[in-house]
Amino acid sequence: MSEKTGKTEPRLSVFKTYKLYVGGKFPRSESGRVYEVTDAKGKWLANAPLSSRKDARDAVVAARKAFGGWSGATAYNRGQILYRVAEMLEGRRDQYVAEVADAEGLAKSKAAAQVDAAIDRWVWYAGWTDKIAQVVGGGNPVAGPFFNLSSPEPTGVVAVLAPQESSFLGLVSVIAPVIATGNTAVVIASEKSPLPALSLGEVLATSDLPGGVVNVLSGRTAEIAAPLASHQDVNAIDLTGADESLAKELEIAAADNLKRVLRPQPVDDVDWSASPGTERMTAFLETKTVWHPTGALGASGSSY
Repeated sequence: MSEKTGKTEPRLSVFKTYKLYVGGKFPRSESGRVYEVTDAKGKWLANAPLSSRKDARDAVVAARKAFGGWSGATAYNRGQILYRVAEMLEGRRDQYVAEVADAEGLAKSKAAAQVDAAIDRWVWYAGWTDKIAQVVGGGNPVAGPFFNLSSPEPTGVVAVLAPQESSFLGLVSVIAPVIATGNTAVVIASEKSPLPALSLGEVLATSDLPGGVVNVLSGRTAEIAAPLASHQDVNAIDLTGADESLAKELEIAAADNLKRVLRPQPVDDVDWSASPGTERMTAFLETKTVWHPTGALGASGSSY
């Protein structure tokens, strides 16, 4: 308010600066490049970082550094952290409803339904962290005096190409199962609608999730995905956000170090609001099988 006139003076809005999320920090792209993000009607929304190959390599370094601690954490602890992510998203629900509505050209009611489903999905995967081992592991019946036990272990660093059309619910649906099972992730956000993904980094940073467990990049999907697919320290890749041509190229590159590859489904066949099942968790798990002699007790030959 002006002291002379007593009138309220107009103020300039503070526009949000969107940044990458790498190693628990918020850097700008190493290249200094940005690109314009527009809404469904072509209206400018923000400038998003245009990630470079160097940003992709930095994200892999951060993910590898975080892998030991995250994979070594108890499943219960991982579940608590995923639930905390849901709590933080609930508190910022209105922000994400607005961002999803702009990104996907949805009415506020439909965008709200997408955000609610994404929050519920974090809770759903939080509940699976300490149960998936019982579903896909266990004792194996073998001939001979042996215990034979199989247990799942995380694959390692997973590159994730987020869905292009579902900027938030689809995004959460591909990130949560990767980290729920102890992997770390390098995520390439939707090229045309990256803002909800970049905002998610702000929630992850305040949700007890160790830095580097999830790293979020924005930019040209093909440009960032190529160095990740050929990177020798990336153990698996989820090609959900790749078209048929790009997916084929990335599969060939991924074969060089025998990466696990989750192939994309046709866009028309994907319903992100459907119950997700366990397939995305088991896609990035290895199975360790241990044999141990039971020994024999006494002359009868009974064993334990």
